[in-house]
Amino acid sequence: MANKMLIDAAHPEETRVVVLRGNRVEEFDFESASRKQLRGNIYLAKVTRVEPSLQAAFVDYGGNRHGFLAFSEIHPDYYQIPVADRQALIDEEEREAEEADRRLSEADDKAEAIEDAHDSEAAPADVAIAAGTEGDTFVSEPAVGEPEHPAEHVAGEAGSEIQEAPADEASPDASASAGAPAEPGDHGDGERHDDAVEVVSDDRVETIGAEDVLEEVPERRRQRPRQYKIQEVIKRRQVLLVQVVKEERGNKGAALTTYLSLAGRYSVLMPNTARGGGISRKITSPADRKRLKEVATDLEVPEGMGVILRTAGASRTKAEVKRDFEYLLRLWENVRELTLKSTAPMLVYEEGSL
Repeated sequence: MANKMLIDAAHPEETRVVVLRGNRVEEFDFESASRKQLRGNIYLAKVTRVEPSLQAAFVDYGGNRHGFLAFSEIHPDYYQIPVADRQALIDEEEREAEEADRRLSEADDKAEAIEDAHDSEAAPADVAIAAGTEGDTFVSEPAVGEPEHPAEHVAGEAGSEIQEAPADEASPDASASAGAPAEPGDHGDGERHDDAVEVVSDDRVETIGAEDVLEEVPERRRQRPRQYKIQEVIKRRQVLLVQVVKEERGNKGAALTTYLSLAGRYSVLMPNTARGGGISRKITSPADRKRLKEVATDLEVPEGMGVILRTAGASRTKAEVKRDFEYLLRLWENVRELTLKSTAPMLVYEEGSL
């Protein structure tokens, strides 16, 4: 069944888009002229306050309110600790990412083996039924209750039900002192709000700008208890490169992350996440995942970066996927050069609008 996209641009102050599959609404989005989208944008930002009780920082990125940055969303590159200790943390993250990739690869291989086993079981059954059909030509009447058609064996696809990324738990310090998760808010004036505790639990669910890409990125692993507290490694007026993962809501500021993602048509580049060869978790067919793994292996991913192949790339050639990936590398280089020339707070990359 073909998808249809309906666009309502009758009013200049708002544009609405809906994607239909038959009579069912698959996606809905809108863009208002009075409120620009922040989600997915990358900013050069400055830390305005470190909050030990929440194990989070509030940063000035140029928005209406200060953004909320949970400790779990801060890359070890920004830790103000000895270089050797910082490198040890980064190496540990890389090892755990490789281990996660290995387990995922084993799961894909197992699912493919199960599918092959179902196919091999179905083949002899078809042969036997065909032989039985030939024999029936010598019998006046078929046996009573014999089915007209053989039962078909359908191989189930592993991971057919895709769940949203689970919300990460707050650090022990944050749980003990705050008692509940935190919501991003403008606490720059030093006041403490009752509803200031919601983000710690759910701010890591969304990792990149585009909404459709969110469902394709494999959920980032739960991190082990950290060796440091945020007040020990992050300082006031420190400059960070952050990306908006959740829009401002009411009197609450945007939720931010330092784990960046740039979405292309067929792939997603993660410039500071050392995880390569990933496949969209929306792709559940073992055969498609195996083919895309071969495509990902041919991509020359720079050290310290990661790439995820999207659902849209499943039916594309290696050349098309590679061209899209190389475009993202050039885009990241432009973002990097602009960052080096900028002064915080400053917008350095704007996510595409409707």
